[in-house]
Amino acid sequence: MTNEKALASRLLHVQAVKLNVQQPYTWASGWKSPIYCDNRKVLSFPYDRDFIKSELCSVIFEQFPEAEVLAGVATAGISWGAMAADQLKLSFVYVRPKPKEHGLGNQIEGFLEKGKKVLVIEDLISTGNSSLQVCEVLRQAGVEVIGMVSIFNYGFPVAKEAFEKAGVTLVSLTNYGVLIDLAKENHLIGQEEAEALLQWRESPSTWTGI
Repeated sequence: MTNEKALASRLLHVQAVKLNVQQPYTWASGWKSPIYCDNRKVLSFPYDRDFIKSELCSVIFEQFPEAEVLAGVATAGISWGAMAADQLKLSFVYVRPKPKEHGLGNQIEGFLEKGKKVLVIEDLISTGNSSLQVCEVLRQAGVEVIGMVSIFNYGFPVAKEAFEKAGVTLVSLTNYGVLIDLAKENHLIGQEEAEALLQWRESPSTWTGI
């Protein structure tokens, strides 16, 4: 069991997560968002990085003991997957969004045997579409995808439905609800902002702010 609150605290501490209800960020999808998450920033802080690596390894060891290979989702999942694989002495590969356009044209980088039990390592989950595409690429390569572990999860209902439909077990080290509660507890946001943040999570495509 991970310490969701402690992990969320680390993300806030290094400003890997930023909250701004008054001046929301714009995602690539065009959605207006009061939160921006960039967990790659944690890599620059050794102690916070080590804490998250430890939590990640604990989840893998406890909940996916049958894992034989860790597969990082390019690009943000590569570093976390590689660190965990090294700690747990597991094989590691990573998966590109699309096949390489030169050389061998690989989409899966590394040595991967058919029939292996593979656990996918992801940075964060929004709608889940790109993450689940990686699972499909791995399945087509002849391996068994036993699940996915992410550092952060926005908790969108559409993502929950997508993972259930794809038959992929998802475990996240921390999530949006825990982070919002912590930000409120630490007086980083007020009650009105907290309510707006929760409203956004329910309908991010139509949210317009407060």
